[in-house]
Amino acid sequence: MIGDRWGVSEGEVSLPYPCDSFVNSPTLQAWRGVSVEVPAEAVWPWIGQVRLAPYSYDWIDNFGRRSPRELVGLPEPRPGERFTTSGGRKLGRIVSVEPGRQLTGTIMGAFMSYILVPQGQHTTRLLLKVVMRTSRWAAIGLSVGDLVMARRQLLNLKQLAERSHRLGGGRTAF
Repeated sequence: MIGDRWGVSEGEVSLPYPCDSFVNSPTLQAWRGVSVEVPAEAVWPWIGQVRLAPYSYDWIDNFGRRSPRELVGLPEPRPGERFTTSGGRKLGRIVSVEPGRQLTGTIMGAFMSYILVPQGQHTTRLLLKVVMRTSRWAAIGLSVGDLVMARRQLLNLKQLAERSHRLGGGRTAF
């Protein structure tokens, strides 16, 4: 499908993702991935912070509000909690969590899993899979739209995790 993969290997596409257990025979399956040059424990707090904001193109999906650029010390995410916030509105819910490894949520009929895969001591693969049952034509449009937004989100999370790790904490400046 157009736009179904960005930054992932065949091996990463074939991995099991928790979101797969929530949607039988999805018409939309999209995988995204990025290498983050910090250990997984430095990336995980940023994944958990998706509960506060979308971290993609704020002018589009956060109604112009800037996603936080520093960690705020949130407690570990738990199933049943809100999944994200957009423009001050709480959206979706968390359906599965393995602290330090994966966060899976649902929003508007889509299920998505963020997975952290350590690659040695100082690099982490941040993988995202999105699944959904919808019409074939809608799946194509959603896949392309998600590619644009998810790519920006993963690149922002990468930059924030690397910068805060380099600065020795949760504060970043950009």
